[in-house]
Amino acid sequence: MLSYTQVLKRSFLPVLIFVYMLMLSFTASAQNNQNYAGVEIDAQNVLKMQTWVDPSLNLRKMNASEGIAQDLREFNPARAVSLTRLESEIAKNNGILTDEVRYMAGLQRIDYVFVYPESGDVVLVGPAEGWYKDISGRVVGLTTGKPVIRLEDLVTAMRAYAPGSKAANVIGCSIDPTQEGLARLQKFRQSIGSTATPNMTQMIVNGSREALGLQKVSVTGVSNQTHFARVLVEADYRMKLMGIGLENIPVKGMKSFVASVSPGTVSKNALFRWYFVPDYTRVRMSPDKLAMGLEGKSVKLVGADEMVTSDGSRKQVASSDSASKKFTQSFTKNYDKIAAAVPVYAELRNMIDLAVVAAFLQETKAYEKLGWNLVYFGNEEKFRVETERAPEFVESAVNAIWRGNTLTTPIGGGVEIFAKRALEKENLISDSDENVAQAQKDAPLPENGWWWNK
Repeated sequence: MLSYTQVLKRSFLPVLIFVYMLMLSFTASAQNNQNYAGVEIDAQNVLKMQTWVDPSLNLRKMNASEGIAQDLREFNPARAVSLTRLESEIAKNNGILTDEVRYMAGLQRIDYVFVYPESGDVVLVGPAEGWYKDISGRVVGLTTGKPVIRLEDLVTAMRAYAPGSKAANVIGCSIDPTQEGLARLQKFRQSIGSTATPNMTQMIVNGSREALGLQKVSVTGVSNQTHFARVLVEADYRMKLMGIGLENIPVKGMKSFVASVSPGTVSKNALFRWYFVPDYTRVRMSPDKLAMGLEGKSVKLVGADEMVTSDGSRKQVASSDSASKKFTQSFTKNYDKIAAAVPVYAELRNMIDLAVVAAFLQETKAYEKLGWNLVYFGNEEKFRVETERAPEFVESAVNAIWRGNTLTTPIGGGVEIFAKRALEKENLISDSDENVAQAQKDAPLPENGWWWNK
């Protein structure tokens, strides 16, 4: 059988360094992120954490702003973008995309979606400003630093909830250890027995990593070669790094999972699983179903604890560990603060919003009402969204902590987006909201242009 190192060297697939935590020995210090943090693929196709320092940030912003018209560059709390006119604009340019198109006129969030059957428009409204690409490659606002919405991500969501489709699509990702890897880890732990000491820490860390081997990345609902999928995987990956103390949590007073857990209260074969899911109760809809408003928090972190048997299989347990529950609840409570400091979580929030928007257009038959056939947006040959390298495996990273002699083994999980649930009557804040209807009336369409400021 090939060793883990040999498998890694022979793999030609993109590989992401992920987190699998073994609680045993010393407390590892949290990673100190400098100006920018994210993930990248190295020469061996391993996707891993990366930090960048940008000594020319001001020059980068100045150069970017010079190429953006002033009315587009300045922050506006309610910029409108017509998707149907935008697609026509792309067709006029023979499929060639400008940055203005690619980044949707700097739109950063979606507050409203308006459908106008008379004119054939679908309009998104939200805060927007000029943008620049930071040294990590993330596109963010010139003054707020918040990520802008990429057209390719919206199109990815629209294809997941395509016109005429009956499928109740689920969009998500999962990063999990294999059954074989968990079985090897159980055997390795048994070989150590009760003889572990702090001097054995590095040996235990290395042995655990070797035993676990590669973990599997699964993406559902969208192509794993999209930026949309990359955001899901990065957000999931870095959340677990924060959970086990390998990346700083940027909220004062918020503790990681490992800072709160008591090994004596956790079974030695426990496997903790944490999932990002939407907060579905945040949609308002007009009586005629031609307008939708999004409000409030959009992302929750939840837990689903499991047990690992001797053969590496997993079974779910009824009760949840208090430290795991405390971490997931705290992450949810502080999500906006975390997203302000770690842009990938603002991006994840936008991915969820885009999925809800796409589901709204499908469920309300907006495409049929408009006669909109997605000539460009529905065709990968005309409008490409599969532009990313797709990680299929991740490398197991291990943190080790001494707290007594109890051995526990987190972590799995992922992201699950059931966008249509947000449109179910019991989840709607209101299904006949006159304020949303009035907001549409207060947003007249200009004769020309695919974007405008209210």
